[in-house]
Amino acid sequence: MTLGNILSLSIPTLAVYAALTLLSLLTVTVAIFKIGQFRRLGLGRHREAEAILDDWLNGRPDEAQRKAGALPSVLGRVLAAVMAGLRARPADPHYGAELARQAALSELTQMGNRMRLLEAVVQMAPMLGLLGTVIGMIDAFGALATSPQAADPRLLASGIWTALTTTAVGLAVALVAYFVAAWLEGRIEDERQTIELVISSAIHGRVGRISG
Repeated sequence: MTLGNILSLSIPTLAVYAALTLLSLLTVTVAIFKIGQFRRLGLGRHREAEAILDDWLNGRPDEAQRKAGALPSVLGRVLAAVMAGLRARPADPHYGAELARQAALSELTQMGNRMRLLEAVVQMAPMLGLLGTVIGMIDAFGALATSPQAADPRLLASGIWTALTTTAVGLAVALVAYFVAAWLEGRIEDERQTIELVISSAIHGRVGRISG
């Protein structure tokens, strides 16, 4: 789209383009924030958690608890909680499981922050694009209806093409936001399943090792 086409757009159409630009910037901002947050929270540090479980299940609880307390990751904090509960009340494994559940809920809540913004972008961007197209079509045919001269098919086609670009932009923004959200949610779900496996392994033992 040329500068002349942009300047010829109506104010409502320009507002739609501005809103789509803001949604695309929001998607990039949330993606950068979540990647940084996941790094700070320590997602994916499964090997360290595996080593801690080895110590715990092989009769080295002091070493396991020390490593869990020093590990700056989601699994480290969950393991520290479940071990503290099991050592405080050895005869009551439910106490350790409850402490671990509370720690896991806290971690999962943090991991889920801002995800609804991406879901909103996925839903809003196509609707805004369609709104821009409808507005553009109304403008194009309105100008045609009020023109005292014979209609120029090229001008009409140009107006329709400009109107349809808002739908294309809206769909593009929604697709990018959808794939970003799917990737982030996949990481969260992987960590959630690993948390459940870690808690169960610490309390009841294990039959396999943590993947990843």
